[in-house]
Amino acid sequence: MRYPEGGGLTAERRAFREGIRLQAGGRFAVGERTAVIAKDLRVSVRSVERWRRAWREGGMEALRSAGPANSPTVTDA
Repeated sequence: MRYPEGGGLTAERRAFREGIRLQAGGRFAVGERTAVIAKDLRVSVRSVERWRRAWREGGMEALRSAGPANSPTVTDA
């Protein structure tokens, strides 16, 4: 699959994925188990574990999208 602008996700897809992480964050706050969250959100247990760790360290803000990745810069060298 090719992505627009040479790589990364579209803004729409990035927002969708951020929404999934924020849903998980709300469920972390009420103490739901990792495996249940992963199954309900249809993501891997490892992803949920990674998000939970980020949530513990930085709250809901840590689950927000960091924005588009920078495209590699091609130089004459």
